[in-house]
Amino acid sequence: MKLIVGITGASGSLYAYTLIRTLHELGVDTYVIATGMGEKVLQFECGLSMQDLKEYATLLNNQNLFASVASGSFKTNGMVIVPCSMNTLGSIANGVGDTLMNRAASVVLKENRRLVIVPRETPLSIIHLENMLKLARAGASMMPASPGFYHRPGEVWELTNFMVARILDAFDIEHDLMARWGEKQTQ
Repeated sequence: MKLIVGITGASGSLYAYTLIRTLHELGVDTYVIATGMGEKVLQFECGLSMQDLKEYATLLNNQNLFASVASGSFKTNGMVIVPCSMNTLGSIANGVGDTLMNRAASVVLKENRRLVIVPRETPLSIIHLENMLKLARAGASMMPASPGFYHRPGEVWELTNFMVARILDAFDIEHDLMARWGEKQTQ
């Protein structure tokens, strides 16, 4: 399995880091693209540089439109952008392919592969909602970073794992990050 992970400048880099490490542990061939702000937020929120991700994934330069993932002939199982800024979401929704992140997302859509967008913004303006609708109509899945609480989380990592588990489920990747509804529920 091959998966592309995009990281943008929205808050929520911990989701991306946890996903990338989990994909590595599950043996998924992962390609990571980060925007400039995505790199800065990863450093600010997690104390990590892109080089810290090198042991878990193949790192791709967002300005390199010659990278493998820019072509539909490079087969992947899809792409997740986590967290996804409204800037990146809007660019993709409107067909702007000027960066590798945007081009890879566009390729995933045109090849009818799975594109999961994890927006991390609130409140949402009508422009944000219209761009999300446009992408959903094009085949993308919107998965806002809105962790549930039915598993009774007590730690931040449990909230993070909830979202990562939902992302993995979207790609039919088996995992044991959390109990499913009806499994091991306490009264």
